[in-house]
Amino acid sequence: MQTNTKNTTFRLSVMTLAIMNVTAVVSLRGLASEAIYGIQSAFYYLFAAIVFLIPTAMVAAELAAMFSQKQGGVFRWVGEAFGPRFGFLAIWLQWIQSTIWYPTVLTFGAVSIAFIGTDPTADAALASNRLFTLIVVLAIYWLATIIALKGLSWVGKVSKWGGIIGTIIPAAILILLAIVYLAKGGHNYLDVHTSFFPDLTNFSNLVLASSIFLFYAGMEMMGIHVMDVDKPARNYPRAIIIGSLITVLIFILGTFALGIIVPAKDMSLTQTLLIGFDGYFKFLKLSWMSPIIAIALVFGVLAGVLTWVSGPSKGIFTVGRAGYLPPFFQRTNSQGVQRNILLVQGVIVTILGMLFVVMPSVQSFYQILSQLTVLLYLIMYMMMFAAAITLRYRRPNLERPFRLGRGNSLMWILAGLGFCGSLLAFVLSFIPPSQIATGNKSVWFMVLIIGAIVVVVIPFIIYAMRKPEWKAPDANIEPFGE
Repeated sequence: MQTNTKNTTFRLSVMTLAIMNVTAVVSLRGLASEAIYGIQSAFYYLFAAIVFLIPTAMVAAELAAMFSQKQGGVFRWVGEAFGPRFGFLAIWLQWIQSTIWYPTVLTFGAVSIAFIGTDPTADAALASNRLFTLIVVLAIYWLATIIALKGLSWVGKVSKWGGIIGTIIPAAILILLAIVYLAKGGHNYLDVHTSFFPDLTNFSNLVLASSIFLFYAGMEMMGIHVMDVDKPARNYPRAIIIGSLITVLIFILGTFALGIIVPAKDMSLTQTLLIGFDGYFKFLKLSWMSPIIAIALVFGVLAGVLTWVSGPSKGIFTVGRAGYLPPFFQRTNSQGVQRNILLVQGVIVTILGMLFVVMPSVQSFYQILSQLTVLLYLIMYMMMFAAAITLRYRRPNLERPFRLGRGNSLMWILAGLGFCGSLLAFVLSFIPPSQIATGNKSVWFMVLIIGAIVVVVIPFIIYAMRKPEWKAPDANIEPFGE
């Protein structure tokens, strides 16, 4: 969420901003979905970085710098190009996709808790238990909500240490374990003889790979810092490139580390990371470390969810106060936190959790919600890229403190690349993955197609029903085009 405050004294160094980008983007929960591809996973990571990660960060930087004195984030960017109706759709999608995303990341948290035990077989069985997973998903989510309701100071502390303890340190340990394992003669299950380039004619094999775009989602949030570095035209791109390289390396090496210890045929989207750690620790006679890593990963999941619980909900709350949401959704608690939006968000997450009843397994539930999340977020990204190009022509004279190129060519290249990459991933996300049992194909298509349509239509209905009295007296969202 973009704010209208600027720090005129403190400046971020290139490396500091690069590390902030890494911290904001990197998550270990999705490594298993790419480990299935072995060596070819590196191709997908690099491909997604070129056509999505870097374009997203660079385009968002220009948009954020243009409107650094106005609130709204993607609401502002898209609204300035296409009007308030589509601006509201953009911020709505950013919020609702994160709401649908919670059960998927929390499923990983439930698996981590299951692996706190000392018996790998029993742990794996518990991790596959739908009732156990549902209870843990809801427990962690509502715990995050309670913390968010306590205010930003609590959110900041838990998020900071959770990111370090639950993501960065485990990633470094995983990669280090793989190196030691190979040095000690451990068996390498990663097929290093396959082609680096995948068979792009098999669309079903690309479905899981399309979800890698969401690995890099959130980079647009970093655009708010474009004016917080010295010489942004030179140093911001450097920070983005450095941060992107570090992010891609962590993903590639982490994925390889899992492929080395876990055979491709045994990959599970929800359990492989913990099984991989167990395998390394058992080989090195450090099995006592497994529960510690599992606890750390749970803490990381809580921190990640907490960051998103308090972030996009704050964005939709601020926009809602400008007259886009009924007064019910504008109510806060004594800490000024968007209480009712958080509670409604929690109800939605709870209902989504009940999908365990109709899905054949925890893994299929995890995958179908992940795909719906990808679809919704990619719609928002396509709107953002289209808005960036449109504003070059509709608002050519608007000051751009950070500008991509002197003319419009570089903007067309980067925003066009990002739009086409997002569109490709969007189309592929509808195809059921061949690697995972998703149950009835009709249920798969019904959830994705109907779910996407309903979510997109809702904000248009809300916009059409809006009333003048919905606008809060102290709302400070500036009109578009001014």
